[in-house]
Amino acid sequence: MADLAKFREAVDVWAAGGPGDLARELAVRLTVRTVVLLEGPSDAAAVNALAASRGRDLEAEGICVLSMGGAMSVARYAALLGPSGLGLRLTGLCDEAERRYYASGWERAGAAPEGFFVCEADLEDELIRALGVTRVEELVRAEGDVRALQTFLRQPAQHGRPRHRQLRRFLGTKKGRKIRYGQVLVEALDPDRVPTPLDDLLTSL
Repeated sequence: MADLAKFREAVDVWAAGGPGDLARELAVRLTVRTVVLLEGPSDAAAVNALAASRGRDLEAEGICVLSMGGAMSVARYAALLGPSGLGLRLTGLCDEAERRYYASGWERAGAAPEGFFVCEADLEDELIRALGVTRVEELVRAEGDVRALQTFLRQPAQHGRPRHRQLRRFLGTKKGRKIRYGQVLVEALDPDRVPTPLDDLLTSL
């Protein structure tokens, strides 16, 4: 939905110190009720892919999936959008290492502390474990990235590392790859193998 994309852009401008009038206006006009705060666009791709696989249209439901460009921005976004700002319901997904930023941001915004979900390491880690290394390598081959993966695995830094960790690192080695595989890996999941944090997030919406 183009209008909700405009809302996300207006929120980004507001979070960067610009005016918030457009974000406020669009939130009312579009009847936005919930914002899902995510660290990056690969997380957004995964959330949107899972929603689509379950027949959900989040934007039509008034749910805005928003990539902040890093977990350290969460306090600023939460303050603008949550109970102390626009009064929207907040939820989100983060890495274990970033839990403290989300917890602090939620507290400062006056949001319920249990309102976000935490991945054990990160979402890519959760997805690789859910699918298994063999299936992920099949998907890499199907996406035409097997040669790039083979080149990556020959790097000295990768020698002796567990294949799970190699694959996780590979997904982040080229711009746009994590975003693409955020969707690809989720679409390949069996319905009963969705990682718990991702499943719990979507169920809560």
